[in-house]
Amino acid sequence: MSKIHYLTSEGLEKLKAEFQQLVSVERPAISRQIAEARDKGDLSENAEYDAAKEAQGLLELKISKLEDMIANARIIDESRINTTHIQIMNKVKLKNLTNNTEVEYTLVGETEANLREGKLAAATPIGKALIGKSKGDVVEVNVPSGVIKFEILDISK
Repeated sequence: MSKIHYLTSEGLEKLKAEFQQLVSVERPAISRQIAEARDKGDLSENAEYDAAKEAQGLLELKISKLEDMIANARIIDESRINTTHIQIMNKVKLKNLTNNTEVEYTLVGETEANLREGKLAAATPIGKALIGKSKGDVVEVNVPSGVIKFEILDISK
């Protein structure tokens, strides 16, 4: 059974655009490369042909994954997001009690995660530990480098 992917409508549109790019531009380009390499003669010693076939396989895998993600996408209704308990699409302000720094993250699905943009995947250890918690709670998170304690300062949309 395929995994459900929680996305914003913006995130789903990005996936659909990437899918269209791969199918309508990349796939025909690789087909042309294969045809050109095939025209050069003996396929048993044709590295160009082998490379193009390998690229085609990787592209088809990527297309297949995107197709699955789009088919199993669930759009998050941002109007129904609650701010009493942390859930996906909440913006959370945290205080790291170890070094007293404050950080702000928006919890998102795995495909939309981007730490530079402050988007943290809900499936990460920190994301999992935050889900269901409330403002003022102290959360301990086991990460590869040890245990981090966070205090939840704010939850918003």
